[in-house]
Amino acid sequence: MIVIESVAQMQEFARQRRGEIALVPTMGYLHEGHASLMVEARNRAKTVVVSIFVNPTQFGVNEDLDSYPRDFERDRKVASAAGVDVIFAPRAAEMYPAGYQSYLNVEGLTTELCGASRPGHFRGVTTVVAKLFNIVMPAVAIFGKKDFQQLAVIRRMVRDFNFDVEIVGMPIVREADGLALSSRNARLTPEQREPALCLSRSIAAARDAFRGGERSVAVLRRKALALIERESVAELDYLEFRDQDTLLPLQTADERTLLALAVRVGSVRLIDNTVLGEE
Repeated sequence: MIVIESVAQMQEFARQRRGEIALVPTMGYLHEGHASLMVEARNRAKTVVVSIFVNPTQFGVNEDLDSYPRDFERDRKVASAAGVDVIFAPRAAEMYPAGYQSYLNVEGLTTELCGASRPGHFRGVTTVVAKLFNIVMPAVAIFGKKDFQQLAVIRRMVRDFNFDVEIVGMPIVREADGLALSSRNARLTPEQREPALCLSRSIAAARDAFRGGERSVAVLRRKALALIERESVAELDYLEFRDQDTLLPLQTADERTLLALAVRVGSVRLIDNTVLGEE
């Protein structure tokens, strides 16, 4: 496994392997969820590239850019164990040099859910992913479904801008207690860990009711919300039932309905989701 920090060097490497690269874009502090994406990438392409870049343009004012967990040596070990060929780890000044002023924005899908509470977030996401596609030149890119809205936005960007890359979404990987794996979990204190389970528990409550025949979004939302309101340190950002393609709100749920939620536990913002008809 090699580490590349230069955009020019990464592009030269990619040109020599055009058509055989699978990319796993990450912000580092890798965990088993990331590793599952790397394993899938290994199954799909001859060369696996993992990008590690804490992208400043997707963080808003007073968000956790400075405190976002970083541990490159740990990341190197996780990537190596998963069979990664290249870590692309550019510095911010390499990706956004002096005078940088170009951004890519997807409208519509970015105005709701996380986009409503994090203005400008998805502009930063689509900009950096577009740059990564141009630098790494992957045939396929692997993303996790925990960031469901992000995945929908990237798929729309790829269609609208005719990027020649296949987008693959992989299932959420959870810890033994049900908490969706996230780099931000490392910032939870021991006292916050139990309250943080309200996200997965609220999803389970809604899914149980749906499987029992309930189709009213209002009723399903009340059942899910009750699990969050029980935790005094949990502050709801949103809990929504949406069409998984358009992300538009629904009044009646079906098997393709997306339940997505974001909750702050102390200073840590956590997200989770499920599609009600999926196992």
